[in-house]
Amino acid sequence: MIRAGIRTLIVFVLMMTGVTFAQTDTSTVSAQSLPKPAELEAAGALIGDIVYDRQNVFDLDNPKENNALYRLANRWHLVTRESVIRNQLLFGTGDPFSARLLEESERLLRQNVYFYDATIEPIRYEGDVVDIRVSTRDLWTLMPGLSVSRSGGKNRSRVSLSERNLLGRGVSLRFSYTDDVDRESASFQFFDRNFGNSWVSLFGEYSNNSDGDTVDVRLIRPFYALDAKWSAGSTLFDETRTETFYDAGNEVAEYSADLDLYTAFFGWSRGLRNDWVRRWSVGFVYDSSEFKGVPGGVLPSLLPVDRKLVYPFAGFELLEDRYEATANRDQIGRTEDFYMGLRFFTSVGYAAKVFGADRDALIYRMELSRGFGSMERKSVLLSSTFSGRIDDGSSANQALTLSARFYNQISDKRLFFVTLEGSAGNNLDLDNFVDLGGDNGLRGYPLRYQIGGSKFLATIEHRYFTDWYPFRLARVGGAIFADVGRVWGQGPTGARPQGWLRDVGIGLRLGPTRASGRDVIHIDIAFPLDGDPTIDDVQFLIESKGSF
Repeated sequence: MIRAGIRTLIVFVLMMTGVTFAQTDTSTVSAQSLPKPAELEAAGALIGDIVYDRQNVFDLDNPKENNALYRLANRWHLVTRESVIRNQLLFGTGDPFSARLLEESERLLRQNVYFYDATIEPIRYEGDVVDIRVSTRDLWTLMPGLSVSRSGGKNRSRVSLSERNLLGRGVSLRFSYTDDVDRESASFQFFDRNFGNSWVSLFGEYSNNSDGDTVDVRLIRPFYALDAKWSAGSTLFDETRTETFYDAGNEVAEYSADLDLYTAFFGWSRGLRNDWVRRWSVGFVYDSSEFKGVPGGVLPSLLPVDRKLVYPFAGFELLEDRYEATANRDQIGRTEDFYMGLRFFTSVGYAAKVFGADRDALIYRMELSRGFGSMERKSVLLSSTFSGRIDDGSSANQALTLSARFYNQISDKRLFFVTLEGSAGNNLDLDNFVDLGGDNGLRGYPLRYQIGGSKFLATIEHRYFTDWYPFRLARVGGAIFADVGRVWGQGPTGARPQGWLRDVGIGLRLGPTRASGRDVIHIDIAFPLDGDPTIDDVQFLIESKGSF
């Protein structure tokens, strides 16, 4: 029966057809009758009226969505206020027309979890004045939730109540209770991306956990746009938790970690110059980690060493203005914004005993990323990070990570996807080892099946996008996949990894179109091809991820 079900699922995935998305032209003027954006800029056009088309969750003009239930949902939903949208635009009435600012404002709007999509376009041009329409479509944001997921042979359950667009003001509140492999947790979250109708974001979280408490507060004015001239902020993080060492997916030891992190920073920039942005920053960090045994628990042979790093730092970022918008890559039927330009970031700080640190240390971090090709056909996205410390003249906690994502659009309905991830560690802190298994790659194996200092993971997927749109609530896709990877180096428990591991599988993907957020629901069946005989022949996974 199981084999028959698997065969049915395979046939279903293989028979999936592509999806095409029709866009209704609601412009008051035909696009052909308007000058091109470059022509509007060359003519020195000024922005006139800005019209806001704020669409509710369901389109009642569509007969497929005009029913009693969806009409009731629209009546109960408060559409995002015009002022919230206006505060996120990089242009206003009387400003010179700029196609770049319209595109960047679209990206800013699409970052909000309460919008399904956002478009900005000229709709009328008379004399030297161009009128603009800003169109947004809301998502349902009051979300009572009861979820159960399974990955790596472990279950996770959550009960929650969240509102991600309180009274249409863009404010998010969330209450949740979670029971997973690590802990039980009751938490409250608050987030306002435009606190006080400004570009300042405020985030706050308090969690009462079975192994301690978490307090996380962030007040930050980011570089919200390419032309933003300054940034500043402060963060506070205080957490006590129990950490577990694993061996072949089994819990073998545990310890308690008391973490305190406080930061403050200021950044400045000249903005966008000749398609490039340069940003500088300075700040101060207090980073303390204390470790001890858990009463009644099994102690590891070695505990992580306590750390207290107190240091000023300086940073630099170089950013190229190059973005692409497309669909059906990591989401299903939604506009996706991909950064394709060159980005380089580096920061360096010096911890000293005179500042209150427990050692003299140089702390450094570098990041580099770039996209190649075009998202419309073939593209490669590369990224890397290198970080670590020099403690009293010796290297510590050094880690080099490399990542490559390859997208090849075979047709409107099919996408070939490959991701390669690798990391190499040197003299890692015992609380900073890498792992593979379950929801962390290698879907056919138990959670955290391999632990060590370095790792490699490759995933190949053939993705399918369908036009199946059940109840007009979620779009459906599917994937056939294979994973291969391994970990190198001795783990914190002293165990040695078992070598290369492989798995294959099939899965369904559900992309909600009415609920807030951009998560994709994964339902996977994975078959391990290696490992010890105790591993189940079939791994069943249900989880929510940020991409396909």
